[in-house]
Amino acid sequence: MSLIQDGEPVLLISEEGKRYLVHVTTDGVWYTHRGQFPLSEIIGHPFGQVVTTHRGQRFLVLRPTTSDLLRNLKRITQIVFPKDAARLVMELDLWDGRRIIEAGSGSGGLTMVFARAVMPSGTVVSYEARPEHQKVARANITRLGLQDTVDFKLRDVAEGFDEQDVDAVFLDVRDAAAYVPQAEAALTTSGMFGAFMPTVNQVSDLVAALEAGDFVEIRVEEIMLRSWKPVPDRLRPTDRMVAHTGFLIFARKIDAAYRSFWYSRRQRRRDVEFGSKRKNLPDPQAPA
Repeated sequence: MSLIQDGEPVLLISEEGKRYLVHVTTDGVWYTHRGQFPLSEIIGHPFGQVVTTHRGQRFLVLRPTTSDLLRNLKRITQIVFPKDAARLVMELDLWDGRRIIEAGSGSGGLTMVFARAVMPSGTVVSYEARPEHQKVARANITRLGLQDTVDFKLRDVAEGFDEQDVDAVFLDVRDAAAYVPQAEAALTTSGMFGAFMPTVNQVSDLVAALEAGDFVEIRVEEIMLRSWKPVPDRLRPTDRMVAHTGFLIFARKIDAAYRSFWYSRRQRRRDVEFGSKRKNLPDPQAPA
């Protein structure tokens, strides 16, 4: 049984369902309009207990999930929603021991998600050009005890990445299309590329840049999330849903020697799909 440790984050849920993320310390006291209680009282006890404030209000104590941590992260920038972050972990193929480059760090939300996915033996290298953003991201990562998994670098990604043969590269920058060559240079063959972009024109430019490079399996996705009201005798969808938050773009790097074969094959498939009578079109990126 896992016991709550000093400095560990915990999730407190009120009887009305309100959620609070709190970092436990031996000398800390949690204050709320519903009362207060010393945080030292839950150290050394298991998750799943119920604590009571001095006003008699009860709270359930649970271990926070990665989604809880992401939602409650201190931030100065917009964070990627959990529904998108989960998809990124899956499609970038992140697990213990993997090496991923992230650009930029933002407030450290995705940095945290990636670090929890590749720990304990993997590495996240997080590039950020703005010192004030990196400061917040570094503080968030340190507070969650993930500093040994993340390597922060203060640099404009236009200058390229120090690392080579990494398993994945993720771009969360305004003009991701301009940095595809840098991502390609850092990736291992068959490595995974990912990006998050809010607008269609940005995605169009990025797809064109990926097609001009040594990338295949290019995909564009968006995730819609609709919850249901968990009441057995009147089960129905909730009145609101989390709809478009951004586009997820994925691709995979291949050996440059096979690029012409792949794109000529794909062009033939496009001819069939769109009813074109043109056959055997040359690869527009192939040398004359």
